[in-house]
Amino acid sequence: MFTGIVEAVGKIATIQPLAEGIRVMVSSESFRLDDVAIGDSISVNGACMTVVSKTEHSFKFDVSAESLRCTTGLDEPGREVNLEKALRYGDRLGGHLVSGHVDGVGEVLKFAEAGESRQLVIQAPKALAKYVAIKGSIVINGVSLTTNQVKEVGDRCIFSINLIPHTIEVTSLKHIKVGEHVNLEIDLVARYLERMLPEVEPFEALKKRKG
Repeated sequence: MFTGIVEAVGKIATIQPLAEGIRVMVSSESFRLDDVAIGDSISVNGACMTVVSKTEHSFKFDVSAESLRCTTGLDEPGREVNLEKALRYGDRLGGHLVSGHVDGVGEVLKFAEAGESRQLVIQAPKALAKYVAIKGSIVINGVSLTTNQVKEVGDRCIFSINLIPHTIEVTSLKHIKVGEHVNLEIDLVARYLERMLPEVEPFEALKKRKG
């Protein structure tokens, strides 16, 4: 589990082809690895990856062909990525509970100045539309953020987020461009509610039965 609070920004240094997938090395001078062991999990741009080797300032992880299919930005040498180590019991939960399992890829429609901040507008895949709510939590490239506006346009869901200067400064979101794709993870609560609600009697029917 993670919180969506980025600890450091790294850079994809090398890509090594595997039989099915790739092995990626990420380097970062500011990301502490002294407390990371082989087999530990690290969120890389929102995707939970398992460390297979490490040095003082770099680590490697394997990305399966399936993970490459449902994520974006993990196979681009030179790309900056947001990094976060797994949450420990007792740690502060500064963002929200994040699994590191990317639910879909969104498209950036707008990234423009809005006073001291910047407005980020993203089009979410149709399958994720029902999970995006105003003032709800969502993860974009590993960063826990709050949606300000949500609207339906046909079968599309478009939502906007306000990025404060601090978030822009300490994450790779500063490099986002219109037309770029980003990794999205919906709120865990929404995911489990969908699983549970079909088994719950509709509220209006419940009122009639009790009344």
